[in-house]
Amino acid sequence: MCWVMLDRAIKLSELRSFPSERQLWISTRDEIYEEIQSRGWSEKRQAFVQHYGSESLDASNLLMPLVFFMSPTDPRMLSTIDAINLSPQQGGLVSDSLVYRYNHEQFADGLAGHEGTFNMCTFWLVEAQTRAGWGDPRRLDQARLMFEKMLGYANHLGLYAEETGPRGEGLGNFPQAFTHLALISCAFNLDRALSGIR
Repeated sequence: MCWVMLDRAIKLSELRSFPSERQLWISTRDEIYEEIQSRGWSEKRQAFVQHYGSESLDASNLLMPLVFFMSPTDPRMLSTIDAINLSPQQGGLVSDSLVYRYNHEQFADGLAGHEGTFNMCTFWLVEAQTRAGWGDPRRLDQARLMFEKMLGYANHLGLYAEETGPRGEGLGNFPQAFTHLALISCAFNLDRALSGIR
């Protein structure tokens, strides 16, 4: 997200003619990009990982194509999406189309109890698959199925909690604004992809 902040600050300063340290911002943004590409990638996992030196996956890496850090069809991004889209038993983060934020067995977050799947992360995966699906109809079909399943976890008003528990119950903050922002973004992009609008 540091890369995103600098990238957007550069664009905003250019668009609005704001004073800026343009060259410094560009070089710093590019350094961050190169560091993530070299240190955030695991050859062993064939995926971007939770932190440098880790082999653990993290659903936040699904944001990379959503914030235009990487192309959704970049081979490394496709490989990361595929790694995350496996079940936890296979080393991934997805259980019946629902996405865990990270593997709780591999990372101690300091919180008591077990986490559910994160609804926002599920919508991130739907959108990442949707964007990758422009060149691969199979991915677009997966995104649509996952999205349709996810709609069943909303309450009677169409609202979502932060997480979904093992029995399909809402956990955490309710309603959760970030989840609904992710829902809107993925629904908008999925609709455009299914309609053939670029």
